Amino acid sequence: MKYFTAVMLVCCVLSSNLKAQEIESNDSIVKLNSVTITPIQQSPERMPETKGNVIFSGKKNEVIKLNAINANLTTNNAREVFSRIPGVTIWENEGSGIQINVGVRGLSPNRSWELNTRQNGYDISSDVFGYPEAYYNPPLEAVESLELIRGGASLQFGPQFGGMLNYVLKRETKKKFSFETQNTAGSYNLMSSYNAIGGKVGKLSYYAYNHSRSADGWRENSEYKVRNSHVFLEYAFTSKTKLSAEYTNMDYKMQQAGGLTDEQFNSNPRQSLRNRNWFGTPWNVFSLNFDTKINNKLSSSTKLFGLIGERNSVGFTATPNNPDAINPITNDFENRRVDRDSYKNFGLENRNLFQYNIGKIENNLAFGFRLYKANTIRQQQGTGTTGSDFDLSTENGFPRDLDFHTENVALFVENQFKLTEKFSITPGLRYEYIKSNGSGRFGVSSGNDIIPFEEKEISRSKPLFGLGMEYKLGTTNIYANITQAYRPVLFSDITPPAVTDQIDPNLKDASGFNADLGYRGIFKNYLNFDFSLFYLSYNNRIGGVRQFINNDPTQGTYLYRTNLGETINKGIEGFVNLSVTKFLEIDEKMGNIDLFATISFIDSRYTDFKTYTATGTAPNVIITESNLKGNRVENAPRYIHNFGLGWNNNNFSATLQYKMSGKIFTDANNTVTPSANGVTGLLDKYHVLDLSAEYRFLKNYNLKGGINNLTDEMYATRRAGGYPGPGILPGEGRTFFLSIGAKF
Repeated sequence: MKYFTAVMLVCCVLSSNLKAQEIESNDSIVKLNSVTITPIQQSPERMPETKGNVIFSGKKNEVIKLNAINANLTTNNAREVFSRIPGVTIWENEGSGIQINVGVRGLSPNRSWELNTRQNGYDISSDVFGYPEAYYNPPLEAVESLELIRGGASLQFGPQFGGMLNYVLKRETKKKFSFETQNTAGSYNLMSSYNAIGGKVGKLSYYAYNHSRSADGWRENSEYKVRNSHVFLEYAFTSKTKLSAEYTNMDYKMQQAGGLTDEQFNSNPRQSLRNRNWFGTPWNVFSLNFDTKINNKLSSSTKLFGLIGERNSVGFTATPNNPDAINPITNDFENRRVDRDSYKNFGLENRNLFQYNIGKIENNLAFGFRLYKANTIRQQQGTGTTGSDFDLSTENGFPRDLDFHTENVALFVENQFKLTEKFSITPGLRYEYIKSNGSGRFGVSSGNDIIPFEEKEISRSKPLFGLGMEYKLGTTNIYANITQAYRPVLFSDITPPAVTDQIDPNLKDASGFNADLGYRGIFKNYLNFDFSLFYLSYNNRIGGVRQFINNDPTQGTYLYRTNLGETINKGIEGFVNLSVTKFLEIDEKMGNIDLFATISFIDSRYTDFKTYTATGTAPNVIITESNLKGNRVENAPRYIHNFGLGWNNNNFSATLQYKMSGKIFTDANNTVTPSANGVTGLLDKYHVLDLSAEYRFLKNYNLKGGINNLTDEMYATRRAGGYPGPGILPGEGRTFFLSIGAKF
C-alpha cells in the first residue's frame, strides 16, 4: 500500500506538470527528485550513523521507545523493558524498581556498575571511576527512550566494559502547554502518581514532573516510599543555538527484607527475618547544556553537570541463619550497624561533529574532551540504635572514616571514513588521565587507638584504540568493531574488609577489549532483526593472595590484594521481530500482531585466576595454591531468552512475554551445594511470564494494566554477601497493577 501511494503521488505530480505545459508551452521542464521509501522502525530502533555529535556507525546499539511497548513502567519492571535487547541480565532483589540492576554479556548486574549510566547524556552514578554504582534511575513513566550502546562505546563515553546506558527523558516540543498524568494502584498497596507539564512558548521550552510511589512490598518488611522531581528549561537564541538547564531530585527510604537461607527460601520466599533494616539515598543531579551549530559543517555541544547524593543504611547485617533476636541479658535487640556515604562530583564534557567531503562523499569527524572531579566520603561500621525505625544516629561516630578524591581528563576523537556510499570504517582514539587518592582512618582499636588508612595516590594515563566497520545492504547492514576497554581500580579494591589485609602498591586497572560482528536491519517493513557474535576479554581481575606474616608460618597469615586473573566472555546474541499481519498483508483487518524473540548464549569463564587458602592455626598453618582456570564466571547465565507476542488494533494493545534464564554460579569457586547461610551455591534456572495491556479512549485517556509473574513462579536471580542481604534474594511472585492516565 505504501509503495502504491508513493507511485500515485509521483504520477499526480507528473500529470500536473504536463497540464501546465499544455497551457504554457514555454515553461521549462521540471526534474523531480528521487523518492526514497524508508520502512517504519520496529522496536527496538537503532541509532543513525551520527546523532548528538556522536558517531554510532559500526557500533552495536539498541533504542527502546517506551511509548511503543507494553510494560509495567510504574515499578520500572526491567525484565519487561529490556526483553527486546539480547544478552541483558537483570537482578531482581526487590520489587520497588528504585534501583535497576542491569548487566550485559555475562558482566555483573550489581547496580549497573559495569555500564556508564547516564540521563540525557550526563553521568548519574555515584562516582564514575571510584564507585560507579547507580543508586538512582529516573521513573520510567518519565522516560521517552532507553539507549544501550554496547562495549564498543568506550571511546566516546569513557572506560567501561559493558557500554553506555542512557535514559532520555520526555519533552514537549509542539504545544504551548501540555499536561500528563498517570495514576496507578496495584498489589500490596501499590500507589503511584506521575504528573508532568511541558510546552514551548516562543523561544522558551519547559518540562517538569513529579512522581511519587509507595507500597508495602511483596515480601514481609519491604515497604518503600520514593519521590522524583525534575525541571527542564531551554532557551533558543536562534534556530542553531540554544541553552538549557535541568535539575533532578530524588528521595526515598526502603525497608530491606534481607536474605534467606535456601531452606527458608524453599519454605516461604515471602518471609523476612529482618524488620530493622533500612536504606535510603537522597540524590540530586543537574546539568547546564549549550548546543550550537557553528556552520553547515560544524556543530558543538557542551554539558556542565554535577551530582550531590548520599547512600545511607542501618540494620542488623548478620547472615540469615543468625536470628535478629532480643538478648535475654539486656532485654533488647542488638545494636544495628550504620553506614553512610556522601558523593559530590562535577564534570564538563564537550562534543563536536565536523562533516567534510572527500570527493562527493560526506565523512564525519567527532572529537571532544571531558573534565571530571569527584569526592566520596565513606563512613562505616557505626554502632547504631537498638530500635527498628530509619535512625542513622550512632553511639561513637564511625570507626571507618575515609575520604576519596578522583580527577579525570579525557580527550577523544573518531572519524567515519566513507570509502563508498555503502562502506565505512571508523577508527578512534581516547586518552584518559585519572588520579585517585584516599585518606582517613580504617578503624579504631581498643576504643582509642586509631588505625590509619595508608594514604594512597594512583595516577595513570591510558590510551584506548578502536576500529569500527559498517557495510550497507539496502535497509540492512553488516557491522563489526573492536575496541579497547578498561575499568579503574575502585575504592572497594583499596579498602579490604580486614585491617590486617594489605594492598598491592602497584595494583593495576582492569583492561581488555570488546569485539562485535553482526548483521542487522529491517526487511520489507515486517521483519526487524539483529544477530551478532561477541568476544570480551577482561584482564587484571583483583583478588586476594594468602601470605604468611613476615614470611613466618608461626605468626599466621594475611590477605594480599593484587591482580590475579583474567576472564573471557564470548557468545551469540540475536533478536528478531516479525509482524505476522503485515507479512500476510492482513494488518488493515486484524491490526498488528508481532512475534519477537531475543536469544543469547554466553560462555563466560576464567582463563587464569590463582587462589590461595589457609588451613590450621599458628604455628601449624598451611597455604594451598590452586587455579580457577575453566571455572564459569559468577552471576553469568549460560543463556538468556525472551519470547513475546504482541497485538495492536486501533486503540488496544497487549503483550505477553516469556523469559528463560539459565543456571548461575554465585561464586568463582563454582560452589554447587548451597551454604548454610545462603550466601553461596548454585541458583537454578527460571522462567517468568508477564502480561501487559493498554486501552486508549476519548482521544486523550488511557487505561493500562498487567500481571507480572503470571504463573507465580518461585525463583531467585542473585545471592548477596552484604546489602541488601546477606543470603538468597527471592524474585517477586505474582503481582498486578491497574493505571489510568490522560494527556492534554
